[in-house]
Amino acid sequence: MVITLRDASARDMVRLVRNRRYSPMSETMFYILFALRSERHGYGVMQYVKGLTEGRIVLGAGTIYTSLGKLEADGLIAVTSRGDRRTNYLITSQGAEVLRQEARRITEMSRYAKEIL
Repeated sequence: MVITLRDASARDMVRLVRNRRYSPMSETMFYILFALRSERHGYGVMQYVKGLTEGRIVLGAGTIYTSLGKLEADGLIAVTSRGDRRTNYLITSQGAEVLRQEARRITEMSRYAKEIL
C-alpha cells in the first residue's frame, strides 16, 4: 500500500518523515530546526546556532542551504517570505513534532549518559 503525502494524517506524516531521514536526527538538523522556532533567514540561522553552541558548531553556507532545502521539501519548515537576497523560514507544526520526538530521544539517552559521568 502506498500512502501519498496528501492522504497521510499528521501522525502518519511524522512517522514517514522520521523513518526517512530524521531519526536519529543529525546535530546540524536539530539545531537548524531549533533555530527556526523563530523566523530566520539562512545566515540568521548560522549566527544563531554559532551563538547558541558558543562556537562549537559553525554551519557553512553549503550545509545550511542544502539542509534548508531538504527540510522545506519534507515539510518540516516553510518559507515565510522571499526578498532579493533573503528567504525567511519558520518551522512547521510537523517540524515541531519531529523536533519534540528527537528531544525526547536525546533526553532518554542523557538519563543514561549521566550514569557514566
